[in-house]
Amino acid sequence: MFSMKPPALLLLLLGLAAQSAAVDIIAHRGASHDAPENTLAAFKLGWEQGADGVELDIWLSKDGKIVCLHDADTKRTAGVAKKVAESTLAELRALEAGAWKDAKWRGEKIPTLTEALTAIPSGKRLVIEVKAGVEILPSLVRDLRAAGKPDAQLVIISFKHDVCAEAKRLFPKIPVLYLSSFKQDKDTGAWSPLAAELIEKAKSAGLDGLNLSHKGPLDAGFVKQTHAAGLKFYVWTVNDAEIARKLLAIGVDGITTDRPGWLREQLR
Repeated sequence: MFSMKPPALLLLLLGLAAQSAAVDIIAHRGASHDAPENTLAAFKLGWEQGADGVELDIWLSKDGKIVCLHDADTKRTAGVAKKVAESTLAELRALEAGAWKDAKWRGEKIPTLTEALTAIPSGKRLVIEVKAGVEILPSLVRDLRAAGKPDAQLVIISFKHDVCAEAKRLFPKIPVLYLSSFKQDKDTGAWSPLAAELIEKAKSAGLDGLNLSHKGPLDAGFVKQTHAAGLKFYVWTVNDAEIARKLLAIGVDGITTDRPGWLREQLR
Protein backbone atom coordinates (compact mmCIF):
# COMPACT_ATOMS: atom_id res chain seq x y z
CA MET A 1 0.00 0.00 0.00
CA PHE A 2 1.21 3.50 -0.83
CA SER A 3 2.42 5.35 2.24
CA MET A 4 4.01 8.70 2.90
CA LYS A 5 6.09 9.84 5.87
CA PRO A 6 4.70 12.83 7.80
CA PRO A 7 7.26 15.39 6.50
CA ALA A 8 6.64 14.36 2.89
CA LEU A 9 2.87 14.43 3.40
CA LEU A 10 3.12 17.88 4.97
CA LEU A 11 5.10 19.17 2.01
CA LEU A 12 2.54 17.74 -0.39
CA LEU A 13 -0.36 19.34 1.49
CA LEU A 14 1.46 22.67 1.66
CA GLY A 15 2.08 22.48 -2.06
CA LEU A 16 -1.57 21.77 -2.82
CA ALA A 17 -2.67 24.58 -0.53
CA ALA A 18 -0.33 27.03 -2.26
CA GLN A 19 -1.58 25.89 -5.67
CA SER A 20 -5.19 26.37 -4.59
CA ALA A 21 -4.46 29.86 -3.29
CA ALA A 22 -2.66 30.80 -6.51
CA VAL A 23 -5.47 29.85 -8.91
CA ASP A 24 -7.79 32.73 -9.85
CA ILE A 25 -11.45 32.23 -9.01
CA ILE A 26 -13.68 34.26 -11.33
CA ALA A 27 -17.35 34.83 -10.50
CA HIS A 28 -19.37 34.02 -13.63
CA ARG A 29 -21.78 36.91 -14.31
CA GLY A 30 -21.18 37.70 -10.66
CA ALA A 31 -22.14 35.18 -7.97
CA SER A 32 -24.88 34.01 -10.33
CA HIS A 33 -25.75 30.83 -8.42
CA ASP A 34 -27.09 32.98 -5.58
CA ALA A 35 -28.01 36.31 -7.18
CA PRO A 36 -29.49 37.41 -10.53
CA GLU A 37 -26.74 37.28 -13.14
CA ASN A 38 -25.17 40.44 -14.54
CA THR A 39 -26.61 42.72 -11.87
CA LEU A 40 -24.81 44.93 -9.37
CA ALA A 41 -26.12 42.63 -6.62
CA ALA A 42 -24.44 39.62 -8.24
CA PHE A 43 -21.19 41.52 -8.77
CA LYS A 44 -21.14 42.71 -5.16
CA LEU A 45 -21.88 39.22 -3.87
CA GLY A 46 -19.07 37.83 -6.02
CA TRP A 47 -16.61 40.15 -4.29
CA GLU A 48 -18.08 39.28 -0.88
CA GLN A 49 -17.64 35.59 -1.60
CA GLY A 50 -13.94 36.15 -2.20
CA ALA A 51 -13.72 36.02 -5.99
CA ASP A 52 -10.48 37.35 -7.47
CA GLY A 53 -12.42 38.68 -10.41
CA VAL A 54 -16.02 39.17 -11.51
CA GLU A 55 -16.97 38.37 -15.09
CA LEU A 56 -19.75 40.18 -16.93
CA ASP A 57 -21.09 40.44 -20.49
CA ILE A 58 -21.52 43.66 -22.47
CA TRP A 59 -23.67 44.92 -25.33
CA LEU A 60 -24.16 48.35 -26.89
CA SER A 61 -27.55 50.04 -26.59
CA LYS A 62 -29.26 51.97 -29.37
CA ASP A 63 -28.01 55.25 -27.89
CA GLY A 64 -24.41 54.12 -27.53
CA LYS A 65 -24.33 53.04 -23.88
CA ILE A 66 -22.65 49.85 -22.72
CA VAL A 67 -24.88 47.63 -20.59
CA CYS A 68 -24.28 44.34 -18.78
CA LEU A 69 -26.39 41.48 -20.11
CA HIS A 70 -25.60 38.00 -21.41
CA ASP A 71 -28.26 37.61 -24.09
CA ALA A 72 -28.84 39.87 -27.08
CA ASP A 73 -32.34 40.54 -25.77
CA THR A 74 -33.91 40.92 -22.34
CA LYS A 75 -36.58 38.19 -22.47
CA ARG A 76 -34.90 35.55 -20.28
CA THR A 77 -33.91 37.75 -17.36
CA ALA A 78 -36.40 40.64 -17.58
CA GLY A 79 -39.46 38.88 -19.00
CA VAL A 80 -39.85 41.41 -21.80
CA ALA A 81 -38.30 40.82 -25.21
CA LYS A 82 -36.28 43.91 -26.04
CA LYS A 83 -33.21 43.68 -28.24
CA VAL A 84 -30.40 45.64 -26.63
CA ALA A 85 -29.17 47.08 -29.92
CA GLU A 86 -32.66 48.40 -30.68
CA SER A 87 -33.37 49.85 -27.21
CA THR A 88 -32.22 52.99 -25.43
CA LEU A 89 -30.55 52.84 -22.05
CA ALA A 90 -33.67 54.38 -20.46
CA GLU A 91 -35.85 51.64 -21.96
CA LEU A 92 -33.52 48.93 -20.69
CA ARG A 93 -33.22 50.48 -17.24
CA ALA A 94 -37.00 50.52 -16.88
CA LEU A 95 -37.07 46.71 -16.84
CA GLU A 96 -37.10 44.48 -13.76
CA ALA A 97 -33.91 42.36 -13.84
CA GLY A 98 -33.86 40.66 -10.44
CA ALA A 99 -37.25 39.17 -9.58
CA TRP A 100 -36.88 36.25 -12.04
CA LYS A 101 -34.24 34.83 -9.69
CA ASP A 102 -36.12 35.40 -6.44
CA ALA A 103 -38.53 37.98 -5.06
CA LYS A 104 -35.85 39.26 -2.69
CA TRP A 105 -33.90 40.58 -5.67
CA ARG A 106 -36.80 42.62 -7.00
CA GLY A 107 -35.67 46.10 -7.98
CA GLU A 108 -32.38 45.09 -9.58
CA LYS A 109 -31.79 46.83 -12.88
CA ILE A 110 -29.69 46.08 -15.94
CA PRO A 111 -26.47 47.88 -14.98
CA THR A 112 -24.15 49.92 -17.14
CA LEU A 113 -20.53 48.97 -17.48
CA THR A 114 -19.64 52.27 -15.82
CA GLU A 115 -21.54 51.22 -12.69
CA ALA A 116 -19.74 47.89 -12.62
CA LEU A 117 -16.37 49.58 -13.06
CA THR A 118 -17.08 51.94 -10.18
CA ALA A 119 -17.87 48.99 -7.92
CA ILE A 120 -14.54 47.13 -8.36
CA PRO A 121 -12.87 46.80 -4.95
CA SER A 122 -9.17 47.51 -4.55
CA GLY A 123 -7.04 44.54 -5.57
CA LYS A 124 -9.83 42.85 -7.55
CA ARG A 125 -10.46 42.55 -11.28
CA LEU A 126 -13.33 42.93 -13.70
CA VAL A 127 -13.41 40.43 -16.57
CA ILE A 128 -15.32 42.01 -19.46
CA GLU A 129 -16.76 39.61 -22.03
CA VAL A 130 -17.55 41.46 -25.24
CA LYS A 131 -20.71 39.92 -26.71
CA ALA A 132 -21.16 42.57 -29.38
CA GLY A 133 -18.85 43.04 -32.36
CA VAL A 134 -16.04 45.50 -32.91
CA GLU A 135 -18.57 48.34 -33.11
CA ILE A 136 -18.70 48.42 -29.30
CA LEU A 137 -14.98 49.02 -28.85
CA PRO A 138 -14.90 52.84 -29.29
CA SER A 139 -17.51 53.07 -26.52
CA LEU A 140 -15.44 50.68 -24.42
CA VAL A 141 -12.45 52.98 -24.85
CA ARG A 142 -14.62 55.88 -23.68
CA ASP A 143 -15.94 54.07 -20.59
CA LEU A 144 -12.63 52.59 -19.50
CA ARG A 145 -10.82 55.91 -19.84
CA ALA A 146 -13.56 57.71 -17.90
CA ALA A 147 -13.46 55.11 -15.12
CA GLY A 148 -9.71 55.54 -14.66
CA LYS A 149 -9.20 52.03 -13.31
CA PRO A 150 -5.65 50.59 -13.46
CA ASP A 151 -5.07 48.23 -16.37
CA ALA A 152 -4.17 45.50 -13.87
CA GLN A 153 -7.79 45.51 -12.62
CA LEU A 154 -9.23 44.76 -16.06
CA VAL A 155 -9.38 41.77 -18.41
CA ILE A 156 -11.14 41.59 -21.78
CA ILE A 157 -12.41 38.31 -23.26
CA SER A 158 -14.40 37.37 -26.36
CA PHE A 159 -15.30 34.43 -28.59
CA LYS A 160 -14.78 36.75 -31.57
CA HIS A 161 -11.19 36.74 -32.77
CA ASP A 162 -11.52 40.08 -34.55
CA VAL A 163 -12.84 41.66 -31.35
CA CYS A 164 -9.92 40.23 -29.36
CA ALA A 165 -7.38 41.44 -31.91
CA GLU A 166 -8.80 44.97 -32.07
CA ALA A 167 -9.21 45.14 -28.29
CA LYS A 168 -5.55 44.24 -27.86
CA ARG A 169 -4.56 46.96 -30.32
CA LEU A 170 -6.65 49.53 -28.46
CA PHE A 171 -5.69 48.33 -24.97
CA PRO A 172 -2.14 47.00 -25.24
CA LYS A 173 -1.65 46.89 -21.45
CA ILE A 174 -4.94 45.16 -20.58
CA PRO A 175 -4.88 41.34 -20.70
CA VAL A 176 -7.04 39.99 -23.54
CA LEU A 177 -8.03 36.30 -23.60
CA TYR A 178 -9.55 34.33 -26.46
CA LEU A 179 -12.65 32.35 -25.56
CA SER A 180 -13.44 29.01 -27.13
CA SER A 181 -15.55 25.90 -26.70
CA PHE A 182 -14.98 22.49 -28.28
CA LYS A 183 -16.78 20.01 -30.51
CA GLN A 184 -16.17 16.26 -30.58
CA ASP A 185 -16.67 14.17 -33.71
CA LYS A 186 -19.22 11.45 -32.96
CA ASP A 187 -17.48 8.91 -35.20
CA THR A 188 -13.79 9.50 -34.53
CA GLY A 189 -13.91 11.06 -31.08
CA ALA A 190 -11.55 13.76 -32.29
CA TRP A 191 -11.84 17.20 -30.70
CA SER A 192 -11.76 20.53 -32.46
CA PRO A 193 -10.29 23.06 -32.41
CA LEU A 194 -6.86 21.67 -31.60
CA ALA A 195 -4.59 23.14 -28.96
CA ALA A 196 -2.11 24.30 -31.59
CA GLU A 197 -4.87 26.12 -33.50
CA LEU A 198 -6.07 28.01 -30.44
CA ILE A 199 -2.55 28.94 -29.40
CA GLU A 200 -1.76 30.18 -32.90
CA LYS A 201 -4.93 32.29 -32.97
CA ALA A 202 -4.04 33.90 -29.66
CA LYS A 203 -0.40 34.50 -30.61
CA SER A 204 -1.25 35.91 -34.04
CA ALA A 205 -3.27 38.68 -32.41
CA GLY A 206 -0.79 39.32 -29.60
CA LEU A 207 -3.26 38.10 -26.98
CA ASP A 208 -2.41 37.14 -23.42
CA GLY A 209 -4.14 33.80 -23.02
CA LEU A 210 -6.95 31.35 -23.65
CA ASN A 211 -10.22 30.96 -21.77
CA LEU A 212 -11.69 27.55 -22.62
CA SER A 213 -14.70 25.41 -21.85
CA HIS A 214 -13.91 22.65 -19.37
CA LYS A 215 -15.93 20.30 -21.61
CA GLY A 216 -13.06 19.52 -23.92
CA PRO A 217 -9.66 17.86 -24.33
CA LEU A 218 -8.00 19.63 -21.43
CA ASP A 219 -5.00 17.92 -19.88
CA ALA A 220 -1.60 18.78 -18.46
CA GLY A 221 -0.04 18.64 -21.93
CA PHE A 222 -2.48 21.21 -23.29
CA VAL A 223 -1.81 23.55 -20.36
CA LYS A 224 1.97 23.07 -20.64
CA GLN A 225 1.87 23.80 -24.38
CA THR A 226 -0.12 26.97 -23.74
CA HIS A 227 2.20 28.15 -20.98
CA ALA A 228 5.23 27.42 -23.17
CA ALA A 229 3.77 29.84 -25.72
CA GLY A 230 3.68 32.52 -23.04
CA LEU A 231 -0.11 32.41 -22.63
CA LYS A 232 -2.37 32.13 -19.59
CA PHE A 233 -4.85 29.25 -19.35
CA TYR A 234 -8.31 29.94 -17.92
CA VAL A 235 -11.34 27.64 -17.90
CA TRP A 236 -15.13 28.19 -17.79
CA THR A 237 -17.73 27.49 -16.22
CA VAL A 238 -17.05 24.99 -13.43
CA ASN A 239 -19.52 24.23 -10.64
CA ASP A 240 -18.29 20.72 -9.89
CA ALA A 241 -15.64 20.38 -7.16
CA GLU A 242 -14.07 17.24 -8.60
CA ILE A 243 -13.66 18.79 -12.04
CA ALA A 244 -12.17 21.90 -10.43
CA ARG A 245 -9.62 19.79 -8.51
CA LYS A 246 -8.57 18.04 -11.71
CA LEU A 247 -8.13 21.39 -13.43
CA LEU A 248 -6.09 22.63 -10.51
CA ALA A 249 -3.90 19.53 -10.77
CA ILE A 250 -3.11 20.09 -14.46
CA GLY A 251 -1.99 23.66 -13.77
CA VAL A 252 -4.72 26.02 -14.98
CA ASP A 253 -4.32 29.67 -14.02
CA GLY A 254 -7.97 30.42 -13.33
CA ILE A 255 -11.43 28.90 -13.04
CA THR A 256 -14.71 30.67 -13.76
CA THR A 257 -17.65 29.54 -11.63
CA ASP A 258 -21.16 30.55 -10.63
CA ARG A 259 -20.24 29.74 -7.00
CA PRO A 260 -16.93 31.48 -6.16
CA GLY A 261 -17.08 31.22 -2.38
CA TRP A 262 -18.20 27.59 -2.38
CA LEU A 263 -15.62 26.54 -4.95
CA ARG A 264 -12.77 28.22 -3.08
CA GLU A 265 -13.72 26.24 0.02
CA GLN A 266 -13.84 22.98 -1.96
CA LEU A 267 -10.35 23.57 -3.34
CA ARG A 268 -8.97 24.18 0.15
